[in-house]
Amino acid sequence: ARNLEELRRKLLDLYQHSGFELVAPPLVEFTESLFAGQRTDLPLKTAKVIDQLSGRTMGLRPDITPQVTRIDAHLLNRQGVTRLCYCGVVFHALPNDLIGDRELVQIGAEIYGYDGVEADLQIISLAYETLKVAGIDDATLDLNHPAIMRALLAAHPALENEADKLNAFVREKAITSLKLFLSQLDDVPVEIKEALLTLPQLYGGKEIIAEARVRLPKMPEIQEALDELDEVAKRFPSVSVDLADISGYDYHTGISFALYVEGWHNAVVRGGRYDKVAHAYGRNRPATGFSLNLRSLVQGLPAAEPAEAIKTAWSDDKDQLAKIQQLRAEGHIVVQIFPNTEQVNEEYIFTRELVFVNNQWQLKSIS
Repeated sequence: ARNLEELRRKLLDLYQHSGFELVAPPLVEFTESLFAGQRTDLPLKTAKVIDQLSGRTMGLRPDITPQVTRIDAHLLNRQGVTRLCYCGVVFHALPNDLIGDRELVQIGAEIYGYDGVEADLQIISLAYETLKVAGIDDATLDLNHPAIMRALLAAHPALENEADKLNAFVREKAITSLKLFLSQLDDVPVEIKEALLTLPQLYGGKEIIAEARVRLPKMPEIQEALDELDEVAKRFPSVSVDLADISGYDYHTGISFALYVEGWHNAVVRGGRYDKVAHAYGRNRPATGFSLNLRSLVQGLPAAEPAEAIKTAWSDDKDQLAKIQQLRAEGHIVVQIFPNTEQVNEEYIFTRELVFVNNQWQLKSIS
């Protein structure tokens, strides 16, 4: 708990120093507010209760980002760029995987009101800095862009009607099943079919972007997406690209990303652009951001070393109490030992003692 709280404070300080304002949405809300215009998976992730005052259904938030988006759209209602950060508990009705947690501590940052790639770059850079504060320097950035898949599906009505199946085939890289399914769609142009079969093969390093320019149709939407990916990829050292990773297809509108670290079985940080989410709240604001499960991050870090502390005997001496307050104000841990007891605490190591010597309270080193 101490590791988590100390890291939480450091990260919120980092975000504040980067110009992000802290917001604190409620843990429980009416479901019509939680679900308004949001991802189709949110209702399945939400644990629900009945409000005994109104009889309406309420939900424990499974994700804080939609709440922050509503704060930007309604409570703040600003015209320019807004940077917001947050940290709080979220609860999932079902875990994301077999070893996933249901109660998470979600922390993140969002930028609203700017649609340029500069906002994506700042968000990704801040995500990297987040891991550096936690002592992680070797993260790999994985990039993708759902606009590529969206452009291919929009090329023919038959593809749009089967978007869920096609997304699943591409995401799972099930090329044989995808090829069989496409063979049944006679009216779809061959070029589009070949592009859909190519997507599962476009994964690797930064060179995948150049390869995609050659192998995919020269559609404006696809070229623009590849330009954005190229602009981001060249700014960071360790980058992978997977154009079949469209897990945020119904949510993300632009560059989406994940940061992977050796030793963690899933992505440590996930984020991306979601420009159309605020439309449900009456404002079509550009938006990009990231979030992570702080508890999961802390569990993968080395155990913290015991903190150095000062011990002193319990008394009502005013000078001693004043000295204790001074030391605590300076950031020292001071523990008063009750009479006839021993302090047993694995979080602290007593390196000094506050003692009364020569008519004054002084610090003495403990060997």
